[in-house]
Amino acid sequence: MQVQEIMTSNPTCCGPDASVQEAAKLMDDKSVGSIPVVNDAGAPIGIVTDRDICCGAVAQGKDGDTRVSDVMSKDVLTTAPDDDVEDCCNKMEEKQVRRAVVTDSAGKCCGIVAQADVAREAGGNETAELVQKISRDEKTSGCC
Repeated sequence: MQVQEIMTSNPTCCGPDASVQEAAKLMDDKSVGSIPVVNDAGAPIGIVTDRDICCGAVAQGKDGDTRVSDVMSKDVLTTAPDDDVEDCCNKMEEKQVRRAVVTDSAGKCCGIVAQADVAREAGGNETAELVQKISRDEKTSGCC
């Protein structure tokens, strides 16, 4: 199975200068927990999650005008639409991340694949293994 078969196509994205309030509003409007952050050419430069906003801005007393680039994860995992889902899962496990941004041949964001997408398509054992490997040694600050 290829990534393009399970990914969310054309995800809502934002630029690095968007405010965390704008990003949170987009997440609320689209009922998503993460948004790829792209440059002017549409290439991913990061990803911002609801947890990034909560723990990276709100919990630290920053206001809604804080730039997404100040709280986003900059080490974004990318994959191609024609990559094998198992290979994508292995990358997610290795980096211990729950999402991968899908990029087209020009390097532009064209989709996102999340742990939940894998769970919907994979068998129970594969899903349990992915969750366990991604969650091992998770660094939590006690926030959220």
